Amino acid sequence: MKIVFMGTPDFAVPCLQMLIEEHHQIQAVFTQPDKPKGRGYQLAPPPVKEIALQNNLPVYQPLTLKDEAVQQQIAALAPDLIVVVAYGRILPKAVLDTPKFGCINVHGSLLPKYRGAGPIQWSVLNGEEKTGITTMYMGEGLDTGDMLLKRETPIGENETSGELFDRLCLLGAQTLKETILLIEQGKAVRTPQDEQEATYAPMLKKEMAKLDFTKTAQQVHNWVRGMNPWPTAYCMFNGKMLKIHASAKSGKQLKPGLARVEDNRLFIGCAEGAIEVLTLQMEGARRMDAKQFLCGHAGKIDGYQF
Repeated sequence: MKIVFMGTPDFAVPCLQMLIEEHHQIQAVFTQPDKPKGRGYQLAPPPVKEIALQNNLPVYQPLTLKDEAVQQQIAALAPDLIVVVAYGRILPKAVLDTPKFGCINVHGSLLPKYRGAGPIQWSVLNGEEKTGITTMYMGEGLDTGDMLLKRETPIGENETSGELFDRLCLLGAQTLKETILLIEQGKAVRTPQDEQEATYAPMLKKEMAKLDFTKTAQQVHNWVRGMNPWPTAYCMFNGKMLKIHASAKSGKQLKPGLARVEDNRLFIGCAEGAIEVLTLQMEGARRMDAKQFLCGHAGKIDGYQF
């Protein structure tokens, strides 16, 4: 099958690799432009571009797909199918109408829940017990098209967004493989989404990462997991940012926001129960486990009110 692939970040890489391994005719790869990265702000290619170039695939990086010249370029490729995975650009109707078998998308949630850019993080932040991958036909709305396949996976009690991301990108590739096979065989079934069940998952922002210890221990723990690896949950300690990378729920009963040190372990009270802080990072310092941190801070943090 002749395929144009559109994707940008790490999440899209396993899907592109699968298409290469399955020997599909990948006519072109569209990805976002290179962006400044690191302390030197040197231009760095998106992960999808790196894989494409390693496999000698043509790469295009238009600023927008609304440009008629870009649309004509895609039309000239005459793809049977356009596959979109975390591309980060809206596809106009002219592009959606180009391929013979339409445009399909690989989305990191069980649609119609968690439409939008942050489905993996919000499933963790909200304490969902399961999530998955949905493949869908693309329409002009945001993740509103008819669904093709769904594949579920449980979310671990202590699993972070980053860990779930790594699992879902592999599940996404497998689900895409099955979806394309159904399309080739003419067996693909379209299932409309129930708009009554639709929810939205916006991109995370740094200011959202601050912890609120008036919430339950479960909610605080979910926030620590959901904000890992970015932007990382934090609270303020003596005027400095204290990042909390990993936590665990505890049945201890402490006043919300009250820190307590016991047996080289650090606990912080919540509305119901407490969390145990496992891995943390003081502003300007390296990341360390709680025991290492307490070697120099136990006396200062025990009894501290966050």
